[in-house]
Amino acid sequence: MEILKKPLLTEKVTQLTEKLNRYAFVVDPRANKIQIKAAIETMYGVTITDVNTMRYVGKLKSRNTKAGAVSGRAAAYKKAIITLKDGEVIDFYSNI
Repeated sequence: MEILKKPLLTEKVTQLTEKLNRYAFVVDPRANKIQIKAAIETMYGVTITDVNTMRYVGKLKSRNTKAGAVSGRAAAYKKAIITLKDGEVIDFYSNI
């Protein structure tokens, strides 16, 4: 099971990173906090002090077409916010 899908790089998460040393990832909805912590520690070689998770339901979306109104739902996902030990960082841009 691939636990980590991708890192979240938004303005809000960037502020969390700068102020509180926290990073956000989109993770598999079936993964628990222990699995998320282990996956990030092995992939990035850092020490994690705390893991917070959030589940998001996909937004309802609708649009009007010639055939009438079409409605659907965006994909649901799970987000994990991890707190690193002081002095440690994750560099997402090192592989570019």
